[in-house]
Amino acid sequence: MGVSIQGLFETHLTVRNLATSVAFYRDTVGLELAYLLDEPRVAFFWIGGRGQAMLGVWEVGYAPNVMSLHLAFTSTVEQVLAAPSALKAVGVVPKGFYGEPVEEPVVIGWMPAISLYFTDPDGHLLEYLAMLPQQPCPEAGVIPYGEWKAMQQSQQA
Repeated sequence: MGVSIQGLFETHLTVRNLATSVAFYRDTVGLELAYLLDEPRVAFFWIGGRGQAMLGVWEVGYAPNVMSLHLAFTSTVEQVLAAPSALKAVGVVPKGFYGEPVEEPVVIGWMPAISLYFTDPDGHLLEYLAMLPQQPCPEAGVIPYGEWKAMQQSQQA
């Protein structure tokens, strides 16, 4: 049968400039720098506190073939709602599900989860995500949080 998986502990991204990425993930995203190596050029960050989960960023330089990846950080509804203004304050564009600039997070109805996307200096797609307490609503699709909230209120009326 295999080992019972209980969660994801770590993931890794390749970056062009380690110093730029360390500053971004530490100062903009707010992750705690756990360990930094000069050779190989890699930094590890704690996600959710020491020993909970980890992100590794590995410098590969300016090779012509780069891959952009996606990862989502678990957060709270309140923090995801506050994220657009926090990101804008440090010059990062908050984005919706389709990469469009947004003023508020979106809701992915089939989960349901509130979500906000943004990119790091290397173009990796990052996401703040919090599960919502309501029942899944796949027919809602992906909608702005304000629309989700209004839809939930009208269903309660």
